[in-house]
Amino acid sequence: MMAALLLRRDKKSTAAHLKSDLNRTDNSSGVRQLQELLDSVLNPEKPPADTEALDWCKCLIAGEEGFEEFCKTVRSYDNATLCGLVWTANFVAYRCRTCGISPCMSLCAECFNNGDHTGHDFNMFRSQAGGACDCGDSNVMRETGFCRRHRLRTGENVPSVPRDLLLMSEMVLPRFIICIIQYLRDGYTEPDTSAERDLQKVLQQLEPQITFLEELTKMGGAMRTVLTKILTNQQTFKDLSMGQEENVFAKKNYENYLSALKNSGLVSVEEKAQTGAAEPTQGSETGEDQDGQSIGQRKRVKLSSSTKDPSIMDSLKHKCFLEELLFWTIKYEFPQKMVTFLLNMLPDQDYKITFTKTFVQHYAFIMKTLMKSQESDTMSNRIVHISVQLFSNEDLARHVTEECQLLDIMVTVLLYMMESCLIKSELQDEENSRHVVVNCSEALLKNNTYWPLVSDFINILSHQSVAKKFLEDHSLLMLWMSFVSFFQGMNLNKRELSEHVEFESQTYYAAFAAELEACAQPMWGLLTHCKVKETQEYTKTVVRYCLETLQIWFDAIGFVDELAPNQVTFHLPLHRYYAMFLSKAVKCQGLDLESLLPDQEMLMRIMVHPLQIQASLSEIHSNMWVRNGLQIKGQAMTYVQSHFCNSMIDPDIFLLQVCASRLDPDYFISSVFERFKVVDLLTMASVHQNTALDGEQERPMLEGALTFLVILSSLRIHLGMADDEILRAEMVSQLCMNDRTHSSLLDLIPENPNPKSGIVPGSCSFEEMLSAVADFKAPVFELGGSMQQGMYTPKAEVWEKEFDPIMVILRTVYRRDVQSAMDRYSAFLKQSGMHTTGNPWPPYKERTPLHPCYKGLDRLLHCKTLHIVIFTLLYKIWLDHSNMSEHVLCMVLYLIELGLDNQVEEDKGDEVRPSHCHDSWFPGTNLLSNLHHVINYVRVRVPETAPEVKREREPPASTSAEASNFGQAQVFSLVAERRRKFQEIINRSSTEASQAVRPKSSSTRWVPPGTPPQLVTEILEIHESMLSLLIKLHQKLSAKQNSLSATWLEDMDANPNRHAHGDGITAIERILTKAATRSHQSKRSIQEICGKVFPPVAPKKNSPTAKKTMDKEERRQRARERQQKLLAEFASRQKSFMETAMDVESPDTEAAMDLGASEVKESEVLYDCVICGQSGPSTEDRPTGLVVLLQASSVLGHRCKSDEAKKLPTTDEERIYPADTCGAAHDVRLALMQSFFKDSSCLQSVSIGWDGGVYVQTCGHTLHIDCHKSYMESLRNDQVMQGFSVDKGEFTCPLCRQFANSVLPCRPGRSTEVVSWHMPSNKKTSVLVKEVEDLQEQLGFFPVSTTTESNLSKEMELVIKDIKNTTQRKYMDYGKNPGSPDNDFLFMYSVARTNLELELVHRGGNLCSGGASGAAKRSCLNQLFHVLAMHMRLYSIDSAYNPWTRLTQVAPSRDKMNSRVCLDDERPEVPMLFRDCPSLLIIFVLTMPQPLRKEHFICLVRMLYNLQYTQALAALSAKFSPEERQAWSTSGTLKKFSLFFYMINCPFNTICALLLCFLSQLSSSVWSPQSIEYSLQQFCLPYLRLSCLLQHHLYGDNLSGCPEEEEFSGLAGCLGLLDPAPQPSNPMYSASCLDWTVSAFDLMSQWCSEVTGLADTQTLLVQDLQWASPHLLHLPDNYNTIFQYYHKKACTACKKVPKDPALCLVCGTFVCLKGLCCKQHGICECVWHSQHCGAATGIFLLINASVIIIIRGHRFCLWGSVYLDAHGEEDRDLRRGKPLFLCVERYRVLEQQWVSHTFDHINKRWGPHYNGL
Repeated sequence: MMAALLLRRDKKSTAAHLKSDLNRTDNSSGVRQLQELLDSVLNPEKPPADTEALDWCKCLIAGEEGFEEFCKTVRSYDNATLCGLVWTANFVAYRCRTCGISPCMSLCAECFNNGDHTGHDFNMFRSQAGGACDCGDSNVMRETGFCRRHRLRTGENVPSVPRDLLLMSEMVLPRFIICIIQYLRDGYTEPDTSAERDLQKVLQQLEPQITFLEELTKMGGAMRTVLTKILTNQQTFKDLSMGQEENVFAKKNYENYLSALKNSGLVSVEEKAQTGAAEPTQGSETGEDQDGQSIGQRKRVKLSSSTKDPSIMDSLKHKCFLEELLFWTIKYEFPQKMVTFLLNMLPDQDYKITFTKTFVQHYAFIMKTLMKSQESDTMSNRIVHISVQLFSNEDLARHVTEECQLLDIMVTVLLYMMESCLIKSELQDEENSRHVVVNCSEALLKNNTYWPLVSDFINILSHQSVAKKFLEDHSLLMLWMSFVSFFQGMNLNKRELSEHVEFESQTYYAAFAAELEACAQPMWGLLTHCKVKETQEYTKTVVRYCLETLQIWFDAIGFVDELAPNQVTFHLPLHRYYAMFLSKAVKCQGLDLESLLPDQEMLMRIMVHPLQIQASLSEIHSNMWVRNGLQIKGQAMTYVQSHFCNSMIDPDIFLLQVCASRLDPDYFISSVFERFKVVDLLTMASVHQNTALDGEQERPMLEGALTFLVILSSLRIHLGMADDEILRAEMVSQLCMNDRTHSSLLDLIPENPNPKSGIVPGSCSFEEMLSAVADFKAPVFELGGSMQQGMYTPKAEVWEKEFDPIMVILRTVYRRDVQSAMDRYSAFLKQSGMHTTGNPWPPYKERTPLHPCYKGLDRLLHCKTLHIVIFTLLYKIWLDHSNMSEHVLCMVLYLIELGLDNQVEEDKGDEVRPSHCHDSWFPGTNLLSNLHHVINYVRVRVPETAPEVKREREPPASTSAEASNFGQAQVFSLVAERRRKFQEIINRSSTEASQAVRPKSSSTRWVPPGTPPQLVTEILEIHESMLSLLIKLHQKLSAKQNSLSATWLEDMDANPNRHAHGDGITAIERILTKAATRSHQSKRSIQEICGKVFPPVAPKKNSPTAKKTMDKEERRQRARERQQKLLAEFASRQKSFMETAMDVESPDTEAAMDLGASEVKESEVLYDCVICGQSGPSTEDRPTGLVVLLQASSVLGHRCKSDEAKKLPTTDEERIYPADTCGAAHDVRLALMQSFFKDSSCLQSVSIGWDGGVYVQTCGHTLHIDCHKSYMESLRNDQVMQGFSVDKGEFTCPLCRQFANSVLPCRPGRSTEVVSWHMPSNKKTSVLVKEVEDLQEQLGFFPVSTTTESNLSKEMELVIKDIKNTTQRKYMDYGKNPGSPDNDFLFMYSVARTNLELELVHRGGNLCSGGASGAAKRSCLNQLFHVLAMHMRLYSIDSAYNPWTRLTQVAPSRDKMNSRVCLDDERPEVPMLFRDCPSLLIIFVLTMPQPLRKEHFICLVRMLYNLQYTQALAALSAKFSPEERQAWSTSGTLKKFSLFFYMINCPFNTICALLLCFLSQLSSSVWSPQSIEYSLQQFCLPYLRLSCLLQHHLYGDNLSGCPEEEEFSGLAGCLGLLDPAPQPSNPMYSASCLDWTVSAFDLMSQWCSEVTGLADTQTLLVQDLQWASPHLLHLPDNYNTIFQYYHKKACTACKKVPKDPALCLVCGTFVCLKGLCCKQHGICECVWHSQHCGAATGIFLLINASVIIIIRGHRFCLWGSVYLDAHGEEDRDLRRGKPLFLCVERYRVLEQQWVSHTFDHINKRWGPHYNGL
């Protein structure tokens, strides 16, 4: 009842009344009234869309003041010291690595800009998942980085909150929140497909309520405290949550909630009985067994429940609003608004702790919801958005770990998650395998659904205290190892042997990502905390568990000692954990390696799988896996790729190094060759059978095996290199492959993914190291080339001393990069003159010494098996056996040299070995002593067909030699038989063994097709030692008999450094020198061998196959040389062609090129057709045309008066005003004239085409027009995607591929007549004037007959049509009646004007430079004038209105004129003083019969100059001040007359002098004689320039250059207005060029009288003809200035912030790129703007990408960026977010391409935009 009364009253007064009631000491009635009111207002049965309830809440909370006021008041009590601003995806934020403690630290733009981060390592980024500002939080960032506002600790001086301010909030809000919860309960249905939408609907309806909560959180600390109390108060929740008994609706709600809980597997009694666990956290985990998706896998690992407290039974009930709110947030899949509300509360510390605990409690539930979700991507982002805020704080993470078992929960949840997609492993023993692995084709792995959970885990492991807890908890570690073992052996590849695999699965992406993120990243996180001696125990524990788990794994897959063939998996995370912890233990913790290693047998097992991967890499590159498709290559590349290598190949190789250093070297070496399948190849015989490999696979596999051994024995990354040395080596190897940009280098250098560090281990040392090893090459700009970026290139001393080909091989993803590094190396050697002949070999690099623990590795280089292999290979190479290559020799020599450099201390154990071990081969294991040991005879097993069998020779009876191939082959296969017993391996290969037959085990596996020929035993006579073979190879390589004289060693000592760089010869010399210096015995042997005179190498008796491969090699080499030669020839041709065709400066040589050639040719000009190649004249029937590009241009219209470019506005105050542009000024002028004068006359008095004029340019090539038509036809039928549209007539020039869209017909040449046209004549001016008049009378007469339509005239009409279609209608119709002939006439002559004006602009705005400019080179004005003239003969000028008469004759009588004007009752003609002289000149030239004699042209120029000069005088007088004008008039008419009288009779310069004296007498005049003369000259210059240019094109006169201050006299002389011999002493006067045929005074008076009596004469008279050259806008130096202002700016049209904002760089307009909101007539805004601003050329800067796009007509292209970072690099899409600065050179290039209209020619990648930009 009471409530009903209150409801009727005004809300504000009710609120005030209730508030005062509640403030009394006895407030029970107030409380009762309020509750009743709320019961009716906040009734959950009302639809949530009803906003009445919301309004009531706002009023009640605010009390008597308005809600806005209330917000302000509460804000004034804000005591928060953190910023805490929450943002969602795509928000622009900052990260400063210098200030960050946690790598996830981020700042909002405001806090960043208000803090001081100068010189810091920061970047801007677009948030992927959302985030919150950490400013003020000293747990996450250093206080020095706080902004001004949060540095002040504002909380300390804020007054305390008055009690009554938030009293109502405390009463109302609990009811409001429960109301929201009830809506959520009510709206929830278990999601099937239809319900998805319903959930969205519920959320949409609740939007205003949640937004209201968000608003409350933004009121600051005071309100957040109130909200925290409400959200975490358990009592309030209890009272409100269950629903009052009588309320049916609430009860239904509550049941709905319970069922939702149950379905989430959160409350279930049976489960509680199963597990003794009970913590709130535990319950949420134990729900997991229900979904038992067992696919024959083992039972799940249960957490040991002993550590948990099983007493709390009702653990899963939610105890407060916050818990239930989070529950529903998860249920509804993290709606953005809810997430933002929950995060906005985080600055409140109490809330943060409670919320984190609640989040952890729901962790398992989150994981389940995530797995079921359809939108797992969005949901993942939202989860991380929350968790990153909670877990980045170390104190909080530690607190939750201790109190809520966070680590247990995380590991268990991850385990559970992965268990949902396990399958049986097929590795090794497929049938009996008990091992399970994750299935990489499941959505969980393919879509990275596990990412948020793994990322949280990595995040908490970055805190030392948490990581230590993890490493101390053994049960947890064991659990984690079982998790890791799910990935061990996943994504198994089986080699396809018969046919190509049908479907190439791409699961390997998922597998590599999973191993990196789920296994490697946590591993690196843990390793960070195992860096010091104190943490030894942790390492030991991890190593112990790794070994245990490995043992379990070997048992599970049934691995004993033999690998199953043709299988490989790249995923061995257990091996890699073991390897990395071993490495850390030795490197940082000083542990002894021995104590961490298992027994020999286990080591043998451990080495098998990593070794298999190395062999498989070789197999894949040898095309043995080609039938598995491209993806297997993808795996091999990913395995070594920079982001993966330090978590994959590096640990694998390190592990193999550890095994090699601890196992018997003979065993290890034989295992390697066996694994690489090249055992059969290692025979002295020239022919052998390899059962495992095809012929063409043997060589790459042998190269692979040797290269692997070299890498194994020389790589030191984990064997003793310091971090700095590693960084340096990585950097050098990347730079040697190619020059790199800074960012690509950062990306290519493997970082230890160490969450605490910056981007790279110790980011500062990265820069120091970079400057130490590389030089910076600043960005280069070639006008026609691509935009170069700033690059780093290795310093010379790096090439000389540090280039390490082995590191390069290890790090190359593409094999071509190794070649690239070698090419660059040899280029350096040639350049520095260190090695000039032939191709150099990879240089040998000394290694850092081994860490004492790994000394055993050197034994590999000193074992007999390796020495036998080396000997055999040297012998085979010397005899040119098949499948030997330079690379094999190179690696063999490398191994020898490594052996010489890394000597092993002879241990006494050697002597104990049985004496018959390999006796016959070598006496001991030391390489140095074995080098000179001579081997006499070797017994080999060869097929009967082998050449060796033919020789009948009895071996000496005393032979003790063994059969090399046979013996060795047995040795290698026996390994397999006896691997179990290590002792027997040591005693292997006794003579008896070598006689034994090949054991079954290895031969049954490969059954070669067809029966092989019988093997027979032969004995070869050899008598060589390794040294002698080396010397013979030296001879062979140098192709010289006795290449080493007996004394060469002595010579060597003199110059020890000679050997550092060179080819194979140098390498052999270096080895011999080392051997000689280290052992006297070797020195003696070398001298002996060199002393003997070698017989020449016997002619090859090799098998034909060997010969073939050698020939093949030679043929290849020759082909390569031929190709090089051809390419070089082609390049030089191309260069010379480019020079003739495109050379800008050079004067032309060919007639076809120089179209305005003035030389006298034979009868006709000949043109070459670039299609049919014929040369001939252009005729009426078969015209020839120029390839041209027609484009509309508004460049001229964008010119301004000032030479300063306009500034781009970057604040609201700045503006750009377009009214002062050339185009706008001309439009205004024309409109003004049209308002006074006759339209047809107006249209002949000005030029248009300033905006949207048609510009014609050519590449200078000609073709027959019929050839062109067939060429277009062929293009039309061509199916290839072209960058242009053939239907629009576009094509590329068949010769130079320049873009074009029309053909301009060349007029048939009449060169014979040229002479007479050019002859200067001495006729008087008056005679010429009369002749011109007569010529104009006979306009109908034209040299080209008009009666018949010839092909030529048809083509000309077509071109005219093309020209009209090039621009838009609005740029052609300026008349009152569109489409009239007058309009057409105006447009035609304006085309000529536009092209002349543009050429002037390209020449720099004047003709001072003279000569042909680049633009003139492309100019086709001569042809264009001819075509326009042909067209304009259709119009004749009415002789009554012919401007020529008014220009040269005084009208008979004034009265007649006036009467005629009145009679016709129409507007007057445009007065002569208002007419544009250049326009008149072009009209005359175009309408007079062609070709025009030069004398007549000069006559036209002179007469028009008189008019121009008079206009100049008139304009000048119009500029005078009233006083000056007064002085004019009072000085008396007489003087004036006498002045003009003089003007007619006296010599010109006296007149000028008089005129100037007269003017200077005026006392008030500010005009000095000089300034007046200067003004007159400036006024007339544009006219003279155009006339001169026109003369140059029509008659081929040369333009002579001159200094700028003499331009006027130069031009006047050129045009014949002045006597060519200038008097240098006298100053030049503009009046001296005048040439009157009638009384100047009468004519001037007549012209003036036309103007008098007209209003607005002033503006029409004073026309400023000088325009500065066109510029793009002036941009700020720092890109951030533009970005900050424009990326949040709303579009002027649609008032929304565009998704892709863009800026026009010509006029500064802000547009939406691709925005549908601003579409007009189906055209998006950028395209629309480009049509209006640039006549279809637009230059736009994309704000969010920092790149520029060019729109040209219907095509567009990405131009690049004019903003580069400190390293000279673009940052497209602002991905790196580094500060960017304007690159002035690039901007200049852009501007130049715009002004010269060369976008189409220079930019190559064009595509159609379909009006969608």
